[in-house]
Amino acid sequence: MMKMSIGTTTSGDGEMELRPGGMVVQKRTDHSSSVPRGIRVRVKYGSVHHEISINSQSTFGELKKILSGATGVHHQDMQIIYKDKERDSKMFLDLSGVKDRSKLILIEDPISQEKRLLELRKIATKEKSSKAISDISFQVERLAGQVT
Repeated sequence: MMKMSIGTTTSGDGEMELRPGGMVVQKRTDHSSSVPRGIRVRVKYGSVHHEISINSQSTFGELKKILSGATGVHHQDMQIIYKDKERDSKMFLDLSGVKDRSKLILIEDPISQEKRLLELRKIATKEKSSKAISDISFQVERLAGQVT
């Protein structure tokens, strides 16, 4: 009998893993060994090419985080194009057909960038308002102490 928990479990058929969507499936491994293999992908960003080494079973989101350090673009502002299709951050590289030496295109998503910047402005405004309220209540407490 297989027990279900987060992470990997073992059953008579082999190891199982819990996918992000909650589905329990047999753990994916390289057919020639029990260790997932690393691949190198070539990512074009503008006129610059980046060669990234990554696990073949990683997600596009993990690739975006690696590229964020190399390009300086926030990972939420990225779109990765593979075989003329934008790939979702939750999709796995190997299940999408990405192999060693595959070529991908990275572009900045201006809509995501704008949404993220607007959210940062809202947060900054809330923090500023909260600080102003805190300052006023401190002054009120100080004045109340003087009155008594």
